[in-house]
Amino acid sequence: MTAASVAGYRAALDEMGFTEIHTPKIVGTATESGATVFGIDYFGRRAYLAQSPQFFKQSLVGVFERVYEVGPVFRAEPHDTTRHLAQYTSLDAELGFITDHHDVMAVLRKAIAGMVGSVKTRAVKALNLLEIRLPEVPEIIPEVHFTDALELVGAPADEPDLAPAHERALSEWAMSEHGSEFLFVTGYPMRKRPFYTHPDPARPGHSNSFDLLFRGVELVTGGQRLHRYSDYLAVLQDPEPYRGYLDAFKHGMPPHGGFALGLERWTARLVDAPNIRQTTLFPRDLTRLSP
Repeated sequence: MTAASVAGYRAALDEMGFTEIHTPKIVGTATESGATVFGIDYFGRRAYLAQSPQFFKQSLVGVFERVYEVGPVFRAEPHDTTRHLAQYTSLDAELGFITDHHDVMAVLRKAIAGMVGSVKTRAVKALNLLEIRLPEVPEIIPEVHFTDALELVGAPADEPDLAPAHERALSEWAMSEHGSEFLFVTGYPMRKRPFYTHPDPARPGHSNSFDLLFRGVELVTGGQRLHRYSDYLAVLQDPEPYRGYLDAFKHGMPPHGGFALGLERWTARLVDAPNIRQTTLFPRDLTRLSP
């Protein structure tokens, strides 16, 4: 199931003109927050296990225009839940010359459709054995703005993020109202998104970002990125640790955006597993280092 999904992902992005990349998993700077990274001793210097290939894939948009990667990422978040792992496989993509995050969402929709199609043809025995019901991927996945999503679930208007219960309720709403097991939630508050997120020009405080919900769980996070060097200098209090990343923007980068999809979480929802560890070979979490 997992292998077929990855094959479908690669095939869909190859068809759309993407180039597969392979980036370092030992990095000198934490991507998003120093509180959620694994620090390591790198020949006497401080280094980290990569939270994502974010900085690398953004830089490579300036070279290849459209890039993707399938690889491990590491999160030191102290979550002992049915949906979190300390190491998982991330399906990442980044593309240039976009208008806004909706161009990224359109690419993601094609990638998801490719994954479902590949599972349907490559994993027939597993589908029959497990009696799996594959989802239909709508031509246009329904979309709701974050502020409207809060209203739909009866959450306070100042909530900065969606809780798991909210995600489940929104998925039920999407199925009831649109007949879709997928739902885009857009326009998350800027304060809950990474510094490289592009703000929504029409709605101050909100972003040109999205999550994709699938069967009650956040599956994908993505959005439009900042692409001007001056914008990064404005949002970073101390740009020095990011100097290598920022150098790419000095010479001009196109408007771009991307997304990241957790493979194990995808498979868990696909087979209706109650715990992500059931769809993970040799899971790594708060307590498990063996086998």
